[in-house]
Amino acid sequence: MQDMFAGGTGTSASAMEWAMSELMRNPEVMKKLQGQIREAFRGKAVITEGDLQASNLRYLKLVIKEALRLHPPAPLLVPRESIEACELEGYTIPAKSRVIVNAFAIGRDPKYWDHAEEFKPERFEEGGVDFNGGSYEFLPFGSGRRMCPGFNYGLASMELALVGMLYHFD
Repeated sequence: MQDMFAGGTGTSASAMEWAMSELMRNPEVMKKLQGQIREAFRGKAVITEGDLQASNLRYLKLVIKEALRLHPPAPLLVPRESIEACELEGYTIPAKSRVIVNAFAIGRDPKYWDHAEEFKPERFEEGGVDFNGGSYEFLPFGSGRRMCPGFNYGLASMELALVGMLYHFD
């Protein structure tokens, strides 16, 4: 239980730090997001999770996706073991082989991402690529039945913390 709690809080904190770092390095993105947040919650002293759910801060979700693409909370996903021999893109993976997916490298691969090293939240506007694990070019929480069990909590806590900071501080 302690491992689950520690894994969830450490990764969320790291993801928040990277999101804020990227916003500070990209002031035009920060200004746009901050403007949308301040418009949505004008006059509120405290922003609650309910307020956040009632708002439609689409750009916030794009910023978080982009931060997680460049800085996944777990750069190397949890190791898995192949059940049987298989072939993957011309490589033979023997049965019982330990397989580790490098989410960090995939998120920066120019084969999947135009201008892969740039922080561009707008790249997610078209949709299609999401957290559900079906988009193998974007795996910040893993994929399949062993996907991170706390990803919804992690996203919600990131959204609420980012909104609070950008609403109250410059």
